Amino acid sequence: MSIIEAIVLGIIQGLSEFLPISSTAHLTLTGRMMHLISEQHPEHWTAFIAVIQLGTLISILSYFWKDIVNITQDFIRDNIRQRLRYADQSLNSRLGWMIAVGTIPVIVVGLTMKEIIEGSITKNLYVISVSLIVFAIILAIAEKAAEHKRDMKDLKLIDSLFVGIAQAFALVPGASRSGTTITGGLFIGLKRSEAARYSFLLSIPAVFLSGFFELYRAMKFLDMSMVINLIAATFAAAVSGYFAIDFLIKFLKKHSTFIFVYYRIILGIVIMVLLLTNSIKP
Repeated sequence: MSIIEAIVLGIIQGLSEFLPISSTAHLTLTGRMMHLISEQHPEHWTAFIAVIQLGTLISILSYFWKDIVNITQDFIRDNIRQRLRYADQSLNSRLGWMIAVGTIPVIVVGLTMKEIIEGSITKNLYVISVSLIVFAIILAIAEKAAEHKRDMKDLKLIDSLFVGIAQAFALVPGASRSGTTITGGLFIGLKRSEAARYSFLLSIPAVFLSGFFELYRAMKFLDMSMVINLIAATFAAAVSGYFAIDFLIKFLKKHSTFIFVYYRIILGIVIMVLLLTNSIKP
């Protein structure tokens, strides 16, 4: 892998992690087309992706730094120092609870279905292509059915659990973490930009836990000769991820999610055609 290829992969990781289009789909397709996924040592590819995923963690922490600090400070104040009832707590403190509750489903599903998630199905392009299309249709249904009226201040714990369950579906390859959580947010009536914002905040614990867990498991496969490529790709992921977050929140204040629905369906069909014509391996 050249440093240019590493940077390209980093940019793709950053953009596709936060836009509702599936980073797994784009990285797997790119890796196949660039012949970077070794059939003999697929664990090297997994290790590389695990490391550059931390770049997207950097971008989301940078973008929401003030929110994270405020949520943490208010949560500690209201729950530990003042011991207020949930109903009497500030919005930031309640958001802390909602993020915690919303993270439970993905942890439970991740641990109980660990073997399946880590199996070959997660890199299978047939599964990914179908997933891209199916979850695009569900997003379209949510877009049509949604009221687009609620703000994050209107959320209740049951809402956070619902969106958390939606986030758990992101473990299906090709589903997209931001895609499933935004879909969940729309179903409970959130405004599009608010659904995206809550999606990103909710993703922080999941991305943090999965990123460092995968990094720990991948350490034995990392080669020192890859260090420069890894640094370049991680930096590229952090920068592109930051701009992807900013773009999506601003975009959804004025536009619907249908451009992403159409894109996902077209990409899913393209991947399927490539597979059926033996242009790429599954």
